[in-house]
Amino acid sequence: MAETLQVQDMLPNKFEPKRKNRWIFALEGIDSFLIKSAARPSISIESTPISYMNSKRFVAGLATFETLSLTLHDPIAPSGAQQCMEWVRTHFESVSGRAGYADFYKRDCQLKLVDPVGTVIELWDIKGAFLTSAAFGDVSYEDAGMMEVALTLQFDNCVLQY
Repeated sequence: MAETLQVQDMLPNKFEPKRKNRWIFALEGIDSFLIKSAARPSISIESTPISYMNSKRFVAGLATFETLSLTLHDPIAPSGAQQCMEWVRTHFESVSGRAGYADFYKRDCQLKLVDPVGTVIELWDIKGAFLTSAAFGDVSYEDAGMMEVALTLQFDNCVLQY
């Protein structure tokens, strides 16, 4: 005979979900408390076809980590725009037109998800991150909202440690 389970029988006793608002993004040169929102890493894997008689078989091809989006608050002090612009200048200096070495502009960063008491419960090590876009936002006399800076990061590799 079929048995109907109660909800409390299906969930573990100590169930605590991960929360979207409990995280820290550590990035050299940018204060962590300025980072308003961040995306977790995502990966896409190409499909490589192999022709076989009158059909195709597929195997996994090249893997590519997608770009990460960050949004920062831009207070008067410390200036989020200034911290971002210092990183931009390691990629490309607009005054002289000089481009930087990858060793100078690539940075490692970490995304840490924390539990209610602040213990790190998920750690993403992101390697070789650099800027592909930095948008410093709009100004308007009709909007009294906070200024923000939007960054897009490309990176070489990442590892979910735990």
